[in-house]
Amino acid sequence: MLKMDELRKILKADKWLEWETLRTHQKQKKDPPPLQKPVEDESKIISLPDLEKFQIRENNLAAIISARRSHRKFTGGALSLDELGFLLWSTQGIQKVVGNQGANLRTVPSGGGRHPFETYLVVFNVKDLPAGIYRYIPLSHALLPLQQKQNVTTTDMKNVCRNQPYFRDASVVFVWSCIPYRTFWRYSDLATKVIAQDSGHLCQNLYLASTAIGAGTCAIGAYYQEEMDNMLDLDGEEEFVIYLAPVGRIDMTKILDHDDVFHKKYST
Repeated sequence: MLKMDELRKILKADKWLEWETLRTHQKQKKDPPPLQKPVEDESKIISLPDLEKFQIRENNLAAIISARRSHRKFTGGALSLDELGFLLWSTQGIQKVVGNQGANLRTVPSGGGRHPFETYLVVFNVKDLPAGIYRYIPLSHALLPLQQKQNVTTTDMKNVCRNQPYFRDASVVFVWSCIPYRTFWRYSDLATKVIAQDSGHLCQNLYLASTAIGAGTCAIGAYYQEEMDNMLDLDGEEEFVIYLAPVGRIDMTKILDHDDVFHKKYST
């Protein structure tokens, strides 16, 4: 078990004092890792709707920030494919690839433009999209069905997330994996702190984008690591789950009508 002083060291910026002397793989001119996992079968790709035609329900940024909450109960209503595409673009959409070293600009910030995450979806109730597990392909703004697993149920998600009941009536679960080498290639021993910061940027955008379409989400960091990795067929070493969040329809009339005691105790 890590002692408190060791945890503090990970979170502090002291290691940046070593930056000039670190022999990172980038400084050694080793090839950078690809910015997304390969697509084994292009014929299975499902293109997402054109974002330019999507009308956001709420586009007042101040109102969206003010209304942001963690929602643990959903109405069971479906999301549209347009809405799902908007959420994916808002959290990992690629705006520009920079140079030939895999750096890329997305809708969320990432140290050195490394973006070490892959997005997986456990779909329960999205219009025109069969239930199942998918991987987001950011370079083409598309989905890749992963058919090696049977459909995962909300009960399965509850069990693998340490009996948290927040998946009931959710439309979809965003599951983010981490490929640490994307960040390690540039930052070496500094990568752990950078990746931890990046995951926060990622999930906050999901909160704001969900609020903008009349949906809600709740960030979840407690789960059984091996079981969650196995669900997505990840090796648990070079790639592993780091964060997840269910998204579902909410009763907008009650968006600011929360139980104060519950909210103070559990709000994220």
